[in-house]
Amino acid sequence: MEIAIFSILAVLIGLSIGALGGYFGRGLLQKKSYAAAQSEAAQILEDVADERRAIIIEGKEEALKFRTDAEAEIRERRSEVQRTEQRIANRQENVERRATNLERRERKLSDKEKTVSELEHSLTELKAKKLTKLEEIGQLSMSDARNELMYSAEQEIEHDLAIRYRDFEEQARAEANEKARNILALAIHRFAADVVSEATVTTVQLPSDDMKGRLIGREGRNIRAIEKATGVDLIIDDTPEAVTLSCFDPVRREIARLAVTNLVSDGRIHPARIEEMVGRSEKEVSELIWKSGEEAALEVGVRGLHPDIVRLLGRLKYRYSYGENVLQHSIEVAHLSSMIASEVGANVKVAMAGGLLHDLGKALSHEVEGPHAEIGADIASKHSVAKAVCTCIAEHHDDVMSSTEAFIVSAADAISAARPGSRRDTAENYIKRLQAWKKSGAHLTAWRSATLFRRAAKCA
Repeated sequence: MEIAIFSILAVLIGLSIGALGGYFGRGLLQKKSYAAAQSEAAQILEDVADERRAIIIEGKEEALKFRTDAEAEIRERRSEVQRTEQRIANRQENVERRATNLERRERKLSDKEKTVSELEHSLTELKAKKLTKLEEIGQLSMSDARNELMYSAEQEIEHDLAIRYRDFEEQARAEANEKARNILALAIHRFAADVVSEATVTTVQLPSDDMKGRLIGREGRNIRAIEKATGVDLIIDDTPEAVTLSCFDPVRREIARLAVTNLVSDGRIHPARIEEMVGRSEKEVSELIWKSGEEAALEVGVRGLHPDIVRLLGRLKYRYSYGENVLQHSIEVAHLSSMIASEVGANVKVAMAGGLLHDLGKALSHEVEGPHAEIGADIASKHSVAKAVCTCIAEHHDDVMSSTEAFIVSAADAISAARPGSRRDTAENYIKRLQAWKKSGAHLTAWRSATLFRRAAKCA
């Protein structure tokens, strides 16, 4: 029991001693912290004072520099003002001198004007005296003499003009005939293009005759699917390793050719695959048509055509007339028309566009009834083509044209069609036609040449 009491007392005494030690230790620490804070505060005040002195010194230096710069600028401006004042003073002196010179010149001019007026008065009096003496000598008044002289001059001039007019008319007629022949010959020689003649029936080559049976299919289902999807007759005969495609529409025939070629290359031939290949071929041909029309317009240099016109122009790539490719023929006619128009002074752009689009109606001749010239002119008019160009399209097969450009397009069309190789003709026959045309040109083309010359002169 006593031991427990002593233990408790010892613990209490230890706690008291620890509390006193902690209190005194904490006080010492606070004193040290206070001393350190005072030292730090003193140091901060000293740093602030140093920084303040540095700022004051820097401000004084900047103020001194600003004052120096301001004084230098003021001196410079003063010197500039002095120079300006000196220039103004010099200009005033020059103005005063010029004013003095002008006064002197005015006095001289006034004296000269007086002298000139006196001379004019004297000349007027002399002229009147001279006319009076002439009337007395010739016994005619001035007006009578003038009228008689003018009458005789008019009679002589009218006679000379009649003779010269007749000579000019004969010369112009002869030159028109010769110039028309030279222009056409020059255009033929300047433009040289290859026109490939192709047959309208398309043949597709096969790797072997076994492929014919696969194209026919079981009970003819494949060939029926091809003909239904393309609208083209597939002719399979005894021709070795080849089948023939027959159709009046050249675009459908081209789609069928691409589809059959792709089917033969792929090897998988059944109705579903046939429809897929035909759809793909239609897209490919549509892109080729657009590209061909755009390239033709760019080659010729005709701009601003409606997309539908460009697409119809591209369709002419698959159209042939007497074995001649219509698109290539149209490009050739456009070039020839521009050359002839440049020679005679006509509108080159109208002639070029009319030559390019003159056979536009052939792209729809299988779908629309009527002459291709009227069809092409109607289509062009609906798509905002210039009226002069539509006239060229509509009249390129007429005997009488309403414009010089329409006559030029008609002539270029005839030249392109008559060129050797364009429509399965020989060079010998072409040379014979040229010789006959040259011999008979004086009386066969006289009225056309004269008309062309007169219209070209009006356009010029």
